[in-house]
Amino acid sequence: MAKNSPVVDYEKIAQLESFKELTKKKNAFLWTLTAVFLVAYMLLPVLTSYTDILHKKAIGDITWVWIYSAGLFIMTWGLAHLYVAKASNFDRDAKAIIDEYERSVS
Repeated sequence: MAKNSPVVDYEKIAQLESFKELTKKKNAFLWTLTAVFLVAYMLLPVLTSYTDILHKKAIGDITWVWIYSAGLFIMTWGLAHLYVAKASNFDRDAKAIIDEYERSVS
């Protein structure tokens, strides 16, 4: 730890109601995102192995498996962009919590 660095009481920060709310909000978002991602990805092997829905032709010789698989790539990029956008909100909230903590120790 560098000289003149402020000592941070992480236990005190963890007890702040605003920190608990941020943690709850962030966890709900991340678990929802994770569930959507896993369900979408796990449906591909289930639908291709146990049904013939995705094996039907969609456009010419292209089957729905190819379209669903391409959709998974698009979904992954979309979820990544959604997370980045949402993370900036979480960062803003975290900064507000740090400011709240610093005001309380001053």
